[in-house]
Amino acid sequence: MDKKLLLGDEALALGAIHAGLSGVYAYPGTPSTEITEFIQAHPLTQERGIHSRWCTNEKTAMEAALGMSYAGKRALVCMKHVGMNVCADAFVNAAMTGVNGGLVVVAADDPSMHSSQNEQDSRFYADFAMVPVFEPSNQQEVYDMMEDAFAFSEKVGLPVVMRMVTRLAHSRASVDVSGGRHEPNSLCPSNERGWVLLPAIARAQYLKLIEKQKQMQASSESSSYNEWTETEGASLQIVACGIAYNYVKEALAVSGKKANILKLSQYPLPEKQLARINELGGQVMVFEDGQPVVERQLKGLLSDACQVQGRLTGHLPRTGELTPDNVAAALGVQMPEGFAPSAVLAARPPQLCPGCGHRDVYTALNKVMEDYPEGRVFGDIGCYTLGALPPFKSLASCVDMGASITMAKGAADAGVFPAVAVIGDSTFTHSGMTGLLDAANENTPITVILSDNLTTAMTGGQDSAGTSKFEAICVALGVPAEHVRVVVPIPANMEEITRILREEINYKGVSVIIPRRECMQTLRRHKAKK
Repeated sequence: MDKKLLLGDEALALGAIHAGLSGVYAYPGTPSTEITEFIQAHPLTQERGIHSRWCTNEKTAMEAALGMSYAGKRALVCMKHVGMNVCADAFVNAAMTGVNGGLVVVAADDPSMHSSQNEQDSRFYADFAMVPVFEPSNQQEVYDMMEDAFAFSEKVGLPVVMRMVTRLAHSRASVDVSGGRHEPNSLCPSNERGWVLLPAIARAQYLKLIEKQKQMQASSESSSYNEWTETEGASLQIVACGIAYNYVKEALAVSGKKANILKLSQYPLPEKQLARINELGGQVMVFEDGQPVVERQLKGLLSDACQVQGRLTGHLPRTGELTPDNVAAALGVQMPEGFAPSAVLAARPPQLCPGCGHRDVYTALNKVMEDYPEGRVFGDIGCYTLGALPPFKSLASCVDMGASITMAKGAADAGVFPAVAVIGDSTFTHSGMTGLLDAANENTPITVILSDNLTTAMTGGQDSAGTSKFEAICVALGVPAEHVRVVVPIPANMEEITRILREEINYKGVSVIIPRRECMQTLRRHKAKK
């Protein structure tokens, strides 16, 4: 056996390479980032010419992967759960066009919001688009599922969603990777007309999508990843989705409690197995990490003889990720006492790194904004979001990628002065440029601070798409060249920075200030390499 100790993300990446991957398209976001980084560093990527450059955002990633699929190659799209919002237009329509080469969309969900602004569950997107979902329960299944997911995508002609969660993505296990090593394939498009979603064609494609549901259903019912285990004398029925299956097995092993278990790792729901649950009746407990997707569906599918219980009924917490402890508690199982957390540890909220240029930006901005008590600073997604916390407490908002500029514009339209936006370099190219275009078209009196640390810092230092292009981009979008100002954010330049901030705040139009200094983390790595 060829065994490796792999993160769930790494197992997925290696499984994709071994399945004959031709290209990975992604925007970095926890907990999905390590997938693309692993592929970028793997020797087969260079040997086979696998595409692995980062994309500007999740929408461009989804569309580029769809283009590779159209050309007959296997493609992987990776993002965190909120990235599904960004690529939704392309993702939903990919179910209408169908795919040619296998297309797997990795949605890495983040229950408990370890590094996210919400807990949304990507299974809702798959259900909405009517495409199949694979939800592995452990790292071995992650690896094994990649070949099956690509093959199934080509078989049904649809994108397949691979749903990961933080706990699986960022934990390690021994994985047998001695399976097949497939070279990249190439399939000729069989229905090129179906890729042109004019209304008449789209209506025909939609009927085909509906018809494919039967095939997906049959595959789910016969899938080796969906296991029905019936125990003699058991009165409790359990549906355990993905990683939750491990917690259920652990609790039952400790207690000796009997239960019939449906391990669910491939969707749509396997109706054949559900029919058996319906026949047995009684208490049906649903364990799923994320939102009560399956629980809601079962309430409509099972008869009144089944009492469906889970997050909606209060038997499990309504928010946060599942844990061995809360699963055991729901089953009435007392788990052995583990290591108790220390009661003397003080809270340690995240902070900007010592020497970070964002610190000098906020220091200058706070000093200037003291003169404008009615003004507001709108923030964005990135490590600079920590400017909302002490000691700076500078930001009035942080909603989604790119929202700082458009929220500042809307506030300025409502009469707020000054309306200042703080956005990072990678976030600006991800989804801030269109907001700046709106502001430039109306010459809205806002000041945009485009804090450029020359990298995508929050997710580990990936390349930033706009590096060395920001001044040209801003001018091309309509910002007057004289109001695109570059500063170096260091304490020695504080007088210059505050002066420029005041000048641009009082300019009656849109302006951009670009504080530019390399991220301290990437600077250390670059120095270490030298």
